Amino acid sequence: MNDRCPTPAPQPTRTLCAAGWRARGWRQAQGLSLVELLLFIVVVSAALAGLLRVFLQSSASSADPLLRRQALAIAESLLEEVTLMPFTWCDGDDANVATATSAGGCAGAPEAIGAEAGESRTGLPSFDHVNDYHGLVLNGISDLSGSAVPGLAGYSASISVAVAALNDIASASGDALRITVTVNAPGGVSVALDGYRTRHAPDASL
Repeated sequence: MNDRCPTPAPQPTRTLCAAGWRARGWRQAQGLSLVELLLFIVVVSAALAGLLRVFLQSSASSADPLLRRQALAIAESLLEEVTLMPFTWCDGDDANVATATSAGGCAGAPEAIGAEAGESRTGLPSFDHVNDYHGLVLNGISDLSGSAVPGLAGYSASISVAVAALNDIASASGDALRITVTVNAPGGVSVALDGYRTRHAPDASL
């Protein structure tokens, strides 16, 4: 009788499974391949580029509300300045400005759209009628004394005055004017504001 233990039978299944697991574990330990890494970089770069573009657009437009509010404030101020001017049949220097009830009642030529020769917004003789503001252009905002308003050098404004119809007032009567103030702010921001002025002649103060 042989006391030696018999040699165990080969176990090919277990050996193949162990080899398979070892091979799979080796592949897992390798990490990403070069192609996978490049693909990852491309995807992340595209995502970051999109986010950066949105961020830049948001940053660029974040100042727009402030610029628009400032431009609107300038337009409102200029529109108020124009509408407070007299709207009479005659020029403010005419002898009959306070009494004329038609263009024929003026001592000289009746008031026309546009400033008279020599008149200006800030100098002497100064504007004395709503019509005088037609065609005025301001490159940089100044007050009535001609002094530049600090911080508004980058703004510009233009004013137009035209005969218009308003409710029951026909445009042919010339008794209503449409005033349009356009203000341009830095960054391409533009604001346009319209207002109307009706005639209250012969009282030159109205």
